[in-house]
Amino acid sequence: MEYIARFHKNKHSFIVSHETCLVISALMRLLYSSSSLFSKFSTSPYSFISSLPLIFSSHFSPFVSLPSPVSMAPAFEPAPHEGQTATPHHTETGNNGGSDGQGGYKSRVTVVGSGNWGSVAAKLIASNTVRLNSFHDEVRMWVFEETLPCGEKLTDVINRTNENVKYLSGIKLGKNVIADPDLENAVKDANMLVFVTPHQFMEGICKNLVGKVRGDAEAISLIKGMEVKMEGPCMISNLIFEQLGINCSVLMGANIANEIAVEKFSEATVGYRDNREIAEQWVQLFSTPYFMVTPVQDVEGVELCGTLKNVVAIAAGFVDGLDMGNNTKAAIMRIGLREMRAFSKLLFSSVRDSTFFESCGVADVITTCLGGRNRKVAEAFAKNGGKRSFDELEAEMLQGQKLQGVSTAREVYEVLSHRGWLELFPLFATVHEICISRLPPSAIVEYRAKRPQLSLSEDSARHY
Repeated sequence: MEYIARFHKNKHSFIVSHETCLVISALMRLLYSSSSLFSKFSTSPYSFISSLPLIFSSHFSPFVSLPSPVSMAPAFEPAPHEGQTATPHHTETGNNGGSDGQGGYKSRVTVVGSGNWGSVAAKLIASNTVRLNSFHDEVRMWVFEETLPCGEKLTDVINRTNENVKYLSGIKLGKNVIADPDLENAVKDANMLVFVTPHQFMEGICKNLVGKVRGDAEAISLIKGMEVKMEGPCMISNLIFEQLGINCSVLMGANIANEIAVEKFSEATVGYRDNREIAEQWVQLFSTPYFMVTPVQDVEGVELCGTLKNVVAIAAGFVDGLDMGNNTKAAIMRIGLREMRAFSKLLFSSVRDSTFFESCGVADVITTCLGGRNRKVAEAFAKNGGKRSFDELEAEMLQGQKLQGVSTAREVYEVLSHRGWLELFPLFATVHEICISRLPPSAIVEYRAKRPQLSLSEDSARHY
């Protein structure tokens, strides 16, 4: 009998046969042939099978490579993304065409940023660099130096305790994580740079790094935000490319950092431009049994999802603060996702609709509107009737962490205003006007009565 795939559950295995695949294929085609959302399952039962461990166990290993004797029919090969040739997710090749690390080339990784999410990213990466021969064990993490109440420097405490006591207390990062307060020193040898800082600091960081990074370096941004310039919006990945001259992918998803830190299962999406091999190396670097990463050839779409969902989360927080209920919150989430898609496609025609069904899209909207700092602080803002500023609440509630939603709402509003799109995006516009106290929090559900009811279909506007 020809076997298609093998999965591991705890210490046991189960095998899916060729015949089972045929049955599943027929069922999928029958059930989902008319649904665009599930079309990939009907055309690729192999992709559906790879999700079966979710049914059998909440603790499972990601898909493992097929046994070498297997010869699969084309219909059961993993479906590549549009225009791409499928490659294995887990390879043992180093970055920039290096060898497998057996005495050959090894990639060096630096994480630029050390907040809550930055520390979790360092933990994920460090667990893989010690395991994979293609990476140097050591992971440098640039830390913006602070003096703790005890009088010690934050970097000294991290290196002594292996723990970021301020932003990720109680979690060991890995003994191979080295905190470094010197930005230039932290990046000088790295050929894989992971940027994860508040987006409002990135322009200054990039200026300080001009001429200081390796010419063959690859970057990835975990930053959710954008810069607004006179000529228009600039995504962080593009800012990195323009100022440092290096390719930049992005990683976004339904990722509440504290949950990933304690190894609760979650997913993320890597957005890449042209080089699938580079995308697979990022997948390899971040993937763990509890953190599943999927590559998508859509940098702008993935990055805008991660950026705009924080604006929707602010709106969800207003709803929670006013105790409007779950129906209202669900409506805000749906309208927000629709405006995210429309805004993204107006800015970048290359953005794919399918991206919004990845972890970076609908999943991130859901988790951010249910939890996370943006929703939390917006709830407090609404409960106080908008009488306490977001700056005041941020300082009180986040212990040094930064909100992204309020500044992103302002930046989005600037783009909408400049391009004459305010009436096309009533939710986005209303969120900003509430944040600056031009409107009361209750306006979050009143905006439709005050603005022309417009909708966006593909790249053009039309009346309902």
